[in-house]
Amino acid sequence: MKTARVAYAGAIHTAFEQDLGSSKGLRLADGRVVAEDQVVWLPPFEVGTVIALGLNYADHLKELSKELTVTSKDEPLVFLKTPGAVIGHRGQTRRPRGVAFMHYECELAVVIGRTAHRVARADAMAHVAGYTVCNDYAIRDYLENWYRPNLRVKNRDGGTVLGPWFVPAEEVADPHALGLHTLVNGQVTQQGTTANMVNHIPALIEYLSAFMTLQAGDVILTGTPEGVVNVNEGDEVITEIDGIGRLVNTIVGDELFGR
Repeated sequence: MKTARVAYAGAIHTAFEQDLGSSKGLRLADGRVVAEDQVVWLPPFEVGTVIALGLNYADHLKELSKELTVTSKDEPLVFLKTPGAVIGHRGQTRRPRGVAFMHYECELAVVIGRTAHRVARADAMAHVAGYTVCNDYAIRDYLENWYRPNLRVKNRDGGTVLGPWFVPAEEVADPHALGLHTLVNGQVTQQGTTANMVNHIPALIEYLSAFMTLQAGDVILTGTPEGVVNVNEGDEVITEIDGIGRLVNTIVGDELFGR
């Protein structure tokens, strides 16, 4: 069953989808039923270390081929994020004043369910608890180069959106056969499929767990397909993954953050 985490009436609750007739709502674990806009949506689980993959889709590699010196034959491009980068569904992400190119990235997020250390590829999926949707923003102005993301590009407060739902692994028949879509102000700007990953989930878990121990709550962001475009203050960005969820985020300016 899909679950969410929300803040309501001074407490944090586990929540479930609830049909309100003409709209969708939430049923809290204590039995109360509320509308989606009555709560603050949090990431749908307690987030540990966020492990992000760059250039893990063949079409995205092709899209950036003129700027790259890496290929699909190289080791996975991996970087880390702190939990402070993460916000939930319906949250706001700041676009700093003066930047020229800030873009979304629709990604399947893989949630680790139990400790993984030196896990063989054949055993890797047993360590996956479930999945959620990620919208991982990047500001290209700050990039040192096109294939080595630095901290200002990727580990930004509020720049990694997760949710709205945690979907248990057993409810996803094939995580490598899911459609991904991004809409900016209602217009489709990005479409792809997880089948186009360069390094699939078992290979990523085998690779990562060979040199670092993965713990329950750690998240692997598996990369994005082609179709990233600039977003501006006031834009509504929706990232969707078939069977996983529809994640809504709004771009805001410095003024809301007192800058």
